[in-house]
Amino acid sequence: MTEIEIGRNKRAKSAYAFDDIAIVPTRRTRDPQDVSTAWAIDAYQFSMPILAAPMDSVVSPETAIEIGKLGGLGVLDLEGLWTRYDKPEKLLEEISKLKDSEATARMQQIYAEPIKPELIRDRIAQIRAGGVTVSAALSPQRTAQFSDVVLKAGVDLFVIRGNTVSAEHVAKDSEPLNLKKFIYELDVPVIVGGVANYTAALHLMRTGAAGVLVGFGGGAASTTRAVLGIHAPMATAVADVAGARRDYMDESGGRYVHVIADGGLGTSGDIVKAIACGADAVMIGSILARSTDAPGRGWHWGQEAFHAELPRGHRVRVEQTGSLKQILTGPSSSADGASNIVGALARSMATTGYSDLKEFQRVEVVIAPYVKS
Repeated sequence: MTEIEIGRNKRAKSAYAFDDIAIVPTRRTRDPQDVSTAWAIDAYQFSMPILAAPMDSVVSPETAIEIGKLGGLGVLDLEGLWTRYDKPEKLLEEISKLKDSEATARMQQIYAEPIKPELIRDRIAQIRAGGVTVSAALSPQRTAQFSDVVLKAGVDLFVIRGNTVSAEHVAKDSEPLNLKKFIYELDVPVIVGGVANYTAALHLMRTGAAGVLVGFGGGAASTTRAVLGIHAPMATAVADVAGARRDYMDESGGRYVHVIADGGLGTSGDIVKAIACGADAVMIGSILARSTDAPGRGWHWGQEAFHAELPRGHRVRVEQTGSLKQILTGPSSSADGASNIVGALARSMATTGYSDLKEFQRVEVVIAPYVKS
């Protein structure tokens, strides 16, 4: 990786976002009907490499079931409204009608309601009754507190998701979560993140995680870059973590850890580029928040938006473009990359001659910065 001197006392590494790269077709093409977008992690099979981000504006128990039936995986936020209130629909409606000037303060009040273990149990049971793979997420700070409830409720895939998650968290006033010990003792596969570089990813892979999230989530609803100065150019981040996966396979004697891009994914083209850089799957929020089925009612926000001490996100308006089915599998009536995202992935794979996702990770890419007209 090239280093650039930005001043006499500091050097910086060059890094690329998805907008900075492009995929190059090869000599071979295929029919889109002959390619497979299937993805599997542990014992769980999916027809598309799509995880819906654990955000209240995206995933409710109902949408988790719908996404599962369409072939993806809906991840429910166990620190959201669905585990704080028995009937959160009125509050979701209120959030959708708040003025921008009052949204953050009011959401902080709404989310101050304590999380209720019995609601965690009930929401997981509701998704399981829908006949789909059950996945739910907690932040690292809440994992030790509620993990027993989650596991007893019968989750299939457990997600530990934060802005930045490390295997070496240091805390003076509390006992940090020992990820290696925690994951080893669980009976379910764990997906953990986010990370944005080779070293951090390799450490998380050594904890026994089944998957690692690359990026800091939040996407369009996040202001982490403005508030904390932290940002991960995603093309480079995914490629670095994919490199860690390769080296960890050698180190561990063949154990494969899935790389899941989580951030910077605003269009189907971004999803295609994430797979091309080495991701096995993607976790998306804003694209799905545009669906007419989404609980956000045309608005999108993440956990960062209502942090009690330092909000690092906001509620953003998103254009509703169609149902979940239209957004995931079409048919599409627009050319902006906001619908039929799985169809777009399949066509890109076919255009470049690759038959499955693992093959497509070998596609040639070039540096080609995108300039908006």
